[in-house]
Amino acid sequence: MELRHVRAFLAVAEELHFARAAERLGIAPPSLTVQIHDLESNLGATLFNRTKRVVRLSPAGEAFLPAAQAVLAQVERAESIGRRAGRGEVGRVEIGYVGSATYAGVLQSHVAAFRRAQPAIEIVCTEHKMDALPDLLVEGHLDLAFVRLPMHLPAALRARVVVRDRFCLAVATTSRWGEGWRGKRVDPAELAQELFVLPEQVAGTLEAGRRGGFTPRLGPRPGSLISVATYVALGSGVAVVPSALPDSVRIPGVIFRELAGKPIVSEIAVLHRHRERHPVVTTLIRQIVPAA
Repeated sequence: MELRHVRAFLAVAEELHFARAAERLGIAPPSLTVQIHDLESNLGATLFNRTKRVVRLSPAGEAFLPAAQAVLAQVERAESIGRRAGRGEVGRVEIGYVGSATYAGVLQSHVAAFRRAQPAIEIVCTEHKMDALPDLLVEGHLDLAFVRLPMHLPAALRARVVVRDRFCLAVATTSRWGEGWRGKRVDPAELAQELFVLPEQVAGTLEAGRRGGFTPRLGPRPGSLISVATYVALGSGVAVVPSALPDSVRIPGVIFRELAGKPIVSEIAVLHRHRERHPVVTTLIRQIVPAA
């Protein structure tokens, strides 16, 4: 039994007229008659009682009807899913991210917009250490990754900037730049003797040292920005962090100060495979970066 036999049976069952059913299917009436005969032979049952003027379902046909309807409905659902998957409208996307992407809000905004536009696609988001994200993407464990630039990228990956902010200075409220400080911006040169608590992205720290004319004293590297700010609050040093952190959270014991001079730019980028072919992933990439 083939799907064309089921379609032929349902057309006749609904029309109760071979000529009209054949017209509906776009085939000649003799061809339809052959298909019904083949189906009946395959099932070993007469599905229609027919005379020259009347066509009715036989008891076997009445029993077969709901099953045939269910089969066709399931096939149509499968066809629909297949077509939608081919257009990137169903499936699953694995996204990795560095924590600072959540403070900037870029991860949340894009995921929310994509879920509204494509509710049938499952999105799974997992925080990772930033240095691990490129390899996870290359190896296929992730489909997209949100990172802080600059960072070394394998040739197989592409980075597209989605947010630009700036680096600022996190200091303890008890430090010289704390609550009693009357200045507006901290000159990087004033930081030469400080110990720096390091976030995952150290580019801001190194650039502050370059501008201040010194090599930063590198201290602990606790991981997330919240952990970095906690170390600062406990008096373990100062930290150069993205401005998204003070824009998003308040941490007791920490004050954020602007750095003097030209802003040190910090960029959040989405990483994706250069030759991505998965329709679901390419759909999301086009949403995040329309020109991609």
